[in-house]
Amino acid sequence: MIKKIIFIICYWLIAINNTSGQSITLDNCLDMAKQNYPLIKQYTLIEKTKEYSIANAQKGVLPQFNIAGQATYQSDVTKVPISLPNLEIPTISKDQYRLYGEVSQSITDLFTVKDQIEYINTNSEIETQKTKVQLYNLRERINNLFFGILMIDAQIQQTELLKKDIQSGIEKTNIAIANGVALKSTADNLKAEFLKANQRTIELKATRKGYADMLALFIGNPIDENTVLEKPHRQMFTNTINRPELRMFDLQKKSFDVQNKLIAAKNLPRVSVFFQGGLGRPALNMLNPEFAGYYIGGLRLNWNITSFYTYKNEKKILANNQSFIDIQKETFLFNTNLTLKQQNADITKMQELIETDKSIVTLRESVKNTTQNQLQYGTATTNDYLIAVNAQDQAKQSLILHEIQLLMTEYNAQTTAGN
Repeated sequence: MIKKIIFIICYWLIAINNTSGQSITLDNCLDMAKQNYPLIKQYTLIEKTKEYSIANAQKGVLPQFNIAGQATYQSDVTKVPISLPNLEIPTISKDQYRLYGEVSQSITDLFTVKDQIEYINTNSEIETQKTKVQLYNLRERINNLFFGILMIDAQIQQTELLKKDIQSGIEKTNIAIANGVALKSTADNLKAEFLKANQRTIELKATRKGYADMLALFIGNPIDENTVLEKPHRQMFTNTINRPELRMFDLQKKSFDVQNKLIAAKNLPRVSVFFQGGLGRPALNMLNPEFAGYYIGGLRLNWNITSFYTYKNEKKILANNQSFIDIQKETFLFNTNLTLKQQNADITKMQELIETDKSIVTLRESVKNTTQNQLQYGTATTNDYLIAVNAQDQAKQSLILHEIQLLMTEYNAQTTAGN
């Protein structure tokens, strides 16, 4: 127990250091989100409920104790319709009393309690698996926030590069002005564009803070502007489905199998041994009018055959419920495969777009560099340069967008498949 507590403390210290210090990975975020999400508390409640239910089921095989009593008055009593000389036959009193205790031990329950415990365990596993399904749905939300921040970080970096290009253009223009081949006012256009790039940086940082605050709320640890989100590696795409919902469907079907056993057990004869002892007037000897103790023991058989009235229908209801689960599973697999096919198509599209983006960036960069050199000698205007710079910026922005979208789609596809 102490080792477990030390491990948890160390885990959270490492997590806090990662978020407030240098870097954090997507896997870190997913792990911390699971631990921080309020739903995680259900695991403890489910386990406790299972323990209490099993304890109660096991107590069902313990001897049952019963104390009862009665006092009655009846209009007539049994009489011996004969008389013998010198012999007085006692008359039973019309007011009668009995107080007794009984202990009984069910024999049938000794063989059926294991089915009850199996049913409790299966239901507990189903509830646990439902919680896992709900927690698993966190993955896509965390993915979207994480990759959203990565996208903004990349855009901020690209904006900084854009500002460097504009600043370089300003410097080239200043040289042209000094050489008398450009007017002094020509640099103002570039300076205004530089300020617009600054505004974009401010907007992007504000948007990043909103994303970071939401992600920090999920993982339970702060994320600031100094926290670096590590870009994940590319994922190998697979269509194999390992979602926790499949395990839940299997457990639900198993539950119906156990219920079939319980229905059969409900229709068994109830056999038990018992011992009863008490005080009564009369006791077992009906001709003794005095209070006397007594005891009796033996086997007891009780068979409620009316339960067979509903036996077949109960079995049919379970069969229908199993078929319903099969349909749910089939529908889930159909929809999941449909989503995977769409995501696979998106991945292929993104890969093709990225290759085209790279070619466009190379061409736009060449045009920008040529225009930048011309700017210095006054053979190109600042408008020509800004057009080239903005075209290159747009090409790089598209490349950044498609690269992050490709990563996010791959990870979402892995989440969809459950891998």
